[in-house]
Amino acid sequence: MSEPHPNRQRILNTMNGFRAACVIGAAAELDVWTALDGNPLSADEFAERLDCDLRATAMLLDALVALGLLEKREGRYAPPPELRDWLVEDGADTVLPMLRHAANIMRGWSQLAWTVKGGIPVPRPSSIRGPRADIDSFIAAMHTVSGPVADEVVRQLGPLKFNRLLDVGGASGTWTLALLRAAPGATAAIFDLPEAVALAKLRLARSEFADRVSFVAGDFHRDELPGGCDFAWVSAICHQHSRRLNRELFAKVFRALVSGGRIAVRDVVMEPCRTRPVEGALFAINMLVNTSHGGTFTFDEYAEDLRAAGFEGPRLAVRHEAMSSVILAERP
Repeated sequence: MSEPHPNRQRILNTMNGFRAACVIGAAAELDVWTALDGNPLSADEFAERLDCDLRATAMLLDALVALGLLEKREGRYAPPPELRDWLVEDGADTVLPMLRHAANIMRGWSQLAWTVKGGIPVPRPSSIRGPRADIDSFIAAMHTVSGPVADEVVRQLGPLKFNRLLDVGGASGTWTLALLRAAPGATAAIFDLPEAVALAKLRLARSEFADRVSFVAGDFHRDELPGGCDFAWVSAICHQHSRRLNRELFAKVFRALVSGGRIAVRDVVMEPCRTRPVEGALFAINMLVNTSHGGTFTFDEYAEDLRAAGFEGPRLAVRHEAMSSVILAERP
């Protein structure tokens, strides 16, 4: 049964959703909540501290109050205590990296019509925090979204038996930790770009698995992957590339695995119609405005590309409405 069409007001409300998103994104980039944590300030004091325009600062702070993301008492602003851990830089479950990353990619979404016209992403400026900070936000954002779901996704894969994990594009090490928790005694190698490896080292150093993980900095577009592994985790990578580049990556993973080793591809998996899941159809647009050749793919496309690289028996082991579907295949 098809979904009911939205009514007139829902269309208008959806279109106006950008307003709250822009307010939240600006607050994240300016680090509003951290600056006010434990130190309520007036708009004048806050504008001076951040070297911002007073009129604009007051409007932003009041909008955050209206959205329930700040409290205002006697002209002074502070984060709601119950939201602190989500919105402050050192909060236990901070979502700031993802808010900043979302604000950054939103700049590309705003030029979608031009991208559709030309077929390539429109150049966009960096955030007010700068290009280096934007990269750090992206890497940390992957932990923000994956941390709460990683153990459950791994559990859905069933009992995992492997000796040596290869986490391709392992970013902050979130999935390495979840997979090692599921495989006592196993070791792991995280392969990623140097800036991602640096952040992974920091996170893993604080974990109980620090002595079971090695790090290899490199670029899988140019470099071979570390060998001798019997389980490879390729998480949230394939959507960034064309099928041709994915086949090349799968072939490198194939060479890195021992005989009988398995590859697990975690990503969006589209139905053949390409309109379901809805999150996948929208994520395809995210790739359109942010990459040259990325997109979302069906199971049949993944299976064909894995077989082309030499893998056998591809199957959809976990089905998910967004990013956490998982396809498994084996190296003969």
